[in-house]
Amino acid sequence: MRTFKNLSLLFCCILSGVALSGCFVVDTVDFVWPQGKPKDSAIRYAYDQTKLKVSNSADVLSTIHLPEYELLSQSKSVVATHGAKRRKHQKMWFKMVAFDEDALTAQRKYILFEDEKPKFLYADPAWGVKFECEIVLSKEILNEPYANENARRIAVLKEILKRFQGDMGEVEADNKELRMTGMIAHQALTSLVTELGAEPGSAAQAGKLDSVKGVEFSNMTYTHGLAWMRIECDDIVRVKIFLGSFAKKYKKQALEEGSCD
Repeated sequence: MRTFKNLSLLFCCILSGVALSGCFVVDTVDFVWPQGKPKDSAIRYAYDQTKLKVSNSADVLSTIHLPEYELLSQSKSVVATHGAKRRKHQKMWFKMVAFDEDALTAQRKYILFEDEKPKFLYADPAWGVKFECEIVLSKEILNEPYANENARRIAVLKEILKRFQGDMGEVEADNKELRMTGMIAHQALTSLVTELGAEPGSAAQAGKLDSVKGVEFSNMTYTHGLAWMRIECDDIVRVKIFLGSFAKKYKKQALEEGSCD
């Protein structure tokens, strides 16, 4: 009985020491550092609240910038914010919204998180990227007579890459870190488009973009990637890409059907 009490006391002391040191007990197989401020939900709030073809520049500017944590960059038709956390682990992110210069409503929105967690106990280090975007494309592009649906989807991805390059080019000049995270998104889209068009049989993979499992592809920096895409509401395209540890961890992330109200 005394031995059991001593072991219990020792265990309590260990837990107390862990608590006092600022750490916490977790499943080491799925270890996650505490997020700290700002939380991911706060960062992406403006992205989720921005409704394409509805939200105007005033709507977006009132929510997109977290001045305590982010730098703001903008041009006549594009607004972007960038932030970073470098305490217990490194995280960088950006949000960007592009507007129709005539209607002044949001036409494209993007968000990216790049996350790096160090090795902890038995948990492997994590290094990955989450990238999402929604874009309004003209019906001329979407309804052009392509050879098949796979060719149409690849053409749409190429157009998204082109629009992203143009939007980022308007705001990256005065923000080196925004430019760096923009390059991550550019590489993600480029590697996906390149792999889908690499060989005659590769294009068939584009047919899986709206499936639960998505499309697997290779990425030069993060090795492994997963991508999903949906075309909905006649002219809105939604894309989600995971790279590195996120591509390995998160499966079955099919894009849920959006609202066309």
